[in-house]
Amino acid sequence: MSQQYRDARRAEILAAARRCFVRDGFHGTSMQDLLAEVGLSSGAVYRYFPGKQDMIIAIAEENLAEVTGEVRRMTAVKPAAGIGELLARIFQVIKAKHEEDGFAAIALLVWAESLRDPTLAERIKSTLADVTAELADIVRERQESGGLPAGVPAAQLTQVIVASVPGYILQLATLGPAVVEGLPGAVRALWPD
Repeated sequence: MSQQYRDARRAEILAAARRCFVRDGFHGTSMQDLLAEVGLSSGAVYRYFPGKQDMIIAIAEENLAEVTGEVRRMTAVKPAAGIGELLARIFQVIKAKHEEDGFAAIALLVWAESLRDPTLAERIKSTLADVTAELADIVRERQESGGLPAGVPAAQLTQVIVASVPGYILQLATLGPAVVEGLPGAVRALWPD
């Protein structure tokens, strides 16, 4: 088997798991449900994932990688995009991924699961800390240029900005795409620099 084949098979299994998880939740989905959804033997699935929890972690890591990848692409460009533009693009990536595979619903399930799974909680915490540190550099730059208030510590401003992403995801998952449609434009207007 080539690596390309293995990667495609792994992606196929995770896509089936996402469908099951979005439909029935993590705890409402059995391994039998996953096997039926993907249409593979248990041996074929277990070769890639020893258990359902491994699939949950893999999906969580993919979700985190989508958002952090976008942040890293945008912060690598100098001068970096403004805060409003950065958030607007992140919101657009999240919405597109949600339309494709239920990204926002999975994110909510992952956050809930992280309350009982310390390994998952640590992965989320670590990724969030890395992204927050990268965004703090942009916040400091904007403070120095007068685009953001200088009297508030950059770390606190960054936390407010980062907190808007889970809020967007929560609204998208629970209230639907129509409710969040104008939010990219709103963050651009709120933080035009």
